[in-house]
Amino acid sequence: MSPSQLMLNLGEGSVSFSFTPQAARELQAALQELMQRLKAKTAQTTGGSGGKPSPQKPMEYQYTGEVFLEIFCNPNIWPTPFAAKVLVTIRDERIRLSSEAELTRVVEDVNQYLEQVG
Repeated sequence: MSPSQLMLNLGEGSVSFSFTPQAARELQAALQELMQRLKAKTAQTTGGSGGKPSPQKPMEYQYTGEVFLEIFCNPNIWPTPFAAKVLVTIRDERIRLSSEAELTRVVEDVNQYLEQVG
């Protein structure tokens, strides 16, 4: 299966790179898990439990293909999944790009990619 182009919309602009559908499904699963953890944290905070939410481990996704992609998010610093941002790093032997992106936008971009490659 040949890689297709995944386009991620960043805070300022966008970036496209070769990505495989299998890698996109793995990224989608990691992002869904992160969203669930953030939603659970929000429910725990607003649920009146009175206690401080337990710290969560960061989400760190890595993919190595034509480029190296890393997506990192510390769920402990974001109040809700809709406020959360992720750090996106893309690099190869010639260039390195690091930028923040909205978590919900990255989820949408990955879902759109998977719909296109069907």
